[in-house]
Amino acid sequence: MRGKVIHLPAMKPEGNAVRKMFTGIAGRYDLANHMLSMGIDFYWRKRLVSTVRSLTPQILCDLATGSGDVAFALCDGLPANVEITGLDFCEAMLEQAREKQAKNPRHQKIAFGVGDCLNLPLETDSVDVLTISFGLRNLENRKQGLEEMRRVLKPGGTLVCLEFSQPVKLIKPFYYMYLKGILPFIARIVTGNKSAYEYLGGTIATFPNRQQMEMEMKDAGFAKVFSKGITGTIVAIHSATKA
Repeated sequence: MRGKVIHLPAMKPEGNAVRKMFTGIAGRYDLANHMLSMGIDFYWRKRLVSTVRSLTPQILCDLATGSGDVAFALCDGLPANVEITGLDFCEAMLEQAREKQAKNPRHQKIAFGVGDCLNLPLETDSVDVLTISFGLRNLENRKQGLEEMRRVLKPGGTLVCLEFSQPVKLIKPFYYMYLKGILPFIARIVTGNKSAYEYLGGTIATFPNRQQMEMEMKDAGFAKVFSKGITGTIVAIHSATKA
């Protein structure tokens, strides 16, 4: 395996196709995530919550909230007076979030709603912290999405992004082999939709590394930009502050 590179096809997100894909896997999305990450996704969310907690927000919005796991983790990890909204452009995913929300009185304060990252239903300069987890790579136009996120943040507000990155060189060949072969195979068993995870694997493999993503955030107008790799830089937490 030394030196061998596994090439995955470049995948360009297209809004309607991405929405349709997530609609098809919504019912098994959480189970697939936990299995495919071998449970490490719980730790990744914990790290995200820790980062957000240090920013002491009063008004927070979780973008591409999906089935709500990040919004719920933020609700559990932040003070009770923090206002939390979860937005997603896929109604089927939001239905999963609301079903889980109904089972936990602590989470009733979260307001879930439909919202597209390219055209957010939020006022300019209105949010202290935006979070987005594993959704940035699915935007049809990432620059437009980042600029829209910057618009709705208050001056001094921060975007915190948890996203897949490019792993350290030592594990990269094995990681790409997992994305190309093992991930779609397991996903087909769990969700019955192998092609959806072939797409997701492709978007992960071709997503910018930490340094490239930092440059994209700066190009979108953010001032202070910082990133931290986690789990061999399989994922990274990016923070970008609006001047």
